[in-house]
Amino acid sequence: MTTLFLMVGLPGAGKTTRARQLAEEQGALRLTPDDWMLPLFGVAELDGKRDVLEGRMLCLALEAVKVGTNVVVDYGCWSRDERSAIRWLAEAEDARFRMIYLPVDAETQRARIAHRWATAAGETFPMAEADILHGRAHFEEPDAAELEGGPISAPPPGWVGWREWAAARWPSFA
Repeated sequence: MTTLFLMVGLPGAGKTTRARQLAEEQGALRLTPDDWMLPLFGVAELDGKRDVLEGRMLCLALEAVKVGTNVVVDYGCWSRDERSAIRWLAEAEDARFRMIYLPVDAETQRARIAHRWATAAGETFPMAEADILHGRAHFEEPDAAELEGGPISAPPPGWVGWREWAAARWPSFA
């Protein structure tokens, strides 16, 4: 059975490193928006373009699992709703869903980000202390039920289903 792996965690947690390893081990397609944002736009975020890019990548991920290709989605997915939507979408395509959560403490995160910037400045995005604090404040850590693959919660109030929620979250997802 085809698997969609979802990388979850804050910047500096090691998601992309692990995503590369998984892609190689599983013969999987790796979809990492950071690999596209810098070459295309020179920045991590630009007028919602990252959301558009992620939506198209999510469509590609679902097409890939339909034809039997494993996929590693390396988004970070800070919100439970994002993770639930992607899991629901993968399972709707009869793919297995596997969340790979990589926690990172604040000290290690800062050290990794500083090292990454010092060694690959032209290939990565700078992160200020305010960016790190913002991420830590807004990240919804997966709980035990989510990590163990418990039931997917219903979409937030006002949404008919996860597909509709995903289309609003990622404007290019259809």
